Formats: sequence, structure tokens, C-alpha cells
Amino acid sequence: MDLRAGNPAGLRERTRRAVQAEIVATAMRLFLERGFEATTMEQIASEIGMSRRSLFRYFGTKEDIVLGDHAEHGEALRAALEARPAGETPWEALRAALKALFDSLPYSPEDFLKITSMLHASPSLRARQLEKRQKWTDLLVPDIVRRLGATTDPMTAVRARALAACALACSETATDAWVRSGGTIDMERAFDEAVAAVRG
Repeated sequence: MDLRAGNPAGLRERTRRAVQAEIVATAMRLFLERGFEATTMEQIASEIGMSRRSLFRYFGTKEDIVLGDHAEHGEALRAALEARPAGETPWEALRAALKALFDSLPYSPEDFLKITSMLHASPSLRARQLEKRQKWTDLLVPDIVRRLGATTDPMTAVRARALAACALACSETATDAWVRSGGTIDMERAFDEAVAAVRG
């Protein structure tokens, strides 16, 4: 039996995660109500009932609050890709994995549109998001290498990285088009059109 969850360290970790979740929920509400740029860390701390200094123990910046789960999303995407049938081509597997990640997000389409619109409207958020997305490529490359037929040829890794990076870029392009349309276009179709343009 694993008793680690009952020890003080386990309790501290659960408490920390609960506080982080409260901070994220409160901050996202304020961001959507007032705008990301107009909301300060002081306002977030005040809304929660903690000091600004205490808030910084959990999140160093507003960008970290919004994008803190990007690392987890990257791991989820990697797992979804690795779960795809071995016989699928890299493009087929990447498309299915990206769809699985999107379907797993705990947002309604309306809230996801608001959050994504906020991301795209803030240069600092967009830059930090793209920085974190770069790490997703690293997570996807090993599986793509296997699908290409792992060899000692260093160009296999180059091709795998290009495929992963292109798939993520096509996903970003489709999401951007969806945001610009106010959520009216079909995001999956936009992704497929972007992929077709790259492959054509």
C-alpha cells in the first residue's frame, strides 16, 4: 500500500495544487472580465485574499498563470501520439493526437474561444505560448522517428522534427483562423487545408 499521500509532504503538495487551481480559476475569470493586460497581479492576489508576495510563490508572472498547464498538455499530446496505431503515417497520427488533445480540454467552445482570443491578442502571451510550444516538438520527435523507420541516418531526425513542427504550425494557423472568424469556421477543416497547402 502506498502511504506517501498521507505524509506531510503529500499533504503539502495537495494543498499547493489546490491553491494553484484557485489562483488559475480566479485569474482567468478576471482576465476574461477585464482583459489580460488590464489585470494586475495585485488585483489577482486581492481577489483571492492573499498577499502579492504569496502569489509570487506560486506564479512568477501572469503569463505563467495562463500557460502553466502547457507542459502537461505537451505530455498529453505525446501520449496521444504514442497511442496511435503503428501503421498510421506521421501526418495521420499527428492529426489524431492533436484532435485528442483538443477534445480533452476542459472548456466549453465559448470559453475556449475567449481564452484563445485573449492569447492571440496579447503579444507577451503569444510569445510565451510559442516558446512553450517549441518544447512540444521535442516530445513528438521520437515517435515520428519510429514511424519513419528509425535508422542511423541523422536526416531521419531532421525529417521527424520538420513534420512535428509543421503539424504544430498548421494547428496554430487553424486556431488563428478560427479565432479570427469568431469561432464560425470548422477548425478541423482549417487544419486539413493548412496541411494540404504544406504538403502540396
